[in-house]
Amino acid sequence: MGDQPLVRWDWITGNLVDPIGTRLLEHLQLSLSPILIGLLLAVVLGVACARWRWLYPPVFTGVNVLYAVPSIALFFLLLPYTGFGPWTAIIPLSLYTLAILVPNVVDGLGQVPDHVRQAAVAMGFSPLRRLVQVEFPIALPVVIAGLRVAAVATISMVSVASLVGLGGLGQLILTDGFRRQFTTPIVVGITLSVLLAFLVDGVLVLAQRLLTPWTRDHGAAAGRGSARRGEGART
Repeated sequence: MGDQPLVRWDWITGNLVDPIGTRLLEHLQLSLSPILIGLLLAVVLGVACARWRWLYPPVFTGVNVLYAVPSIALFFLLLPYTGFGPWTAIIPLSLYTLAILVPNVVDGLGQVPDHVRQAAVAMGFSPLRRLVQVEFPIALPVVIAGLRVAAVATISMVSVASLVGLGGLGQLILTDGFRRQFTTPIVVGITLSVLLAFLVDGVLVLAQRLLTPWTRDHGAAAGRGSARRGEGART
């Protein structure tokens, strides 16, 4: 790309609001929407598969077949129906998250001990109340672990949507960078994509700590127990 420097700071400062800020917001929208839609669908499918185990194999096979389809192929397939709007990217990316989230929801619900379910039934909990107040909180760490993977994967795949003219940081990388043989937008786009993935992952970790405080207490108690055993061994 010629003798130009890898990063031109004057271009960054002059385009900080638009296109850099605009593309970043578009990328965030195109990332969060599929993650939230995929989570909602995965919870519904995961609960159904945990309730009727015979349903899990075909659902698991179906979501993995969808995940094997190249994203660019789905983008072009949807173009005649959704046009160059955000749904052209949101629909395929939402389907891709199911391959990660559905197994985690099923596995999380499968880790709920039977005696906990029986105790909830004995206390008069309805099936919905038992799911919301007992089973799902126990499954939450496993679900969030899958959500973290799905979030990072989605943020990275959004850039591919720039090949069909959609926004996001991929536009900086492809349109402003490669097509113009200009390295600065490429570096900016890649850097912001990585930082956005770290930010979303950190938010999910914080959310897990806030929503499952008993896991911290259990870890602290285990640490104190190990420390006491170590002191006893030394004496």
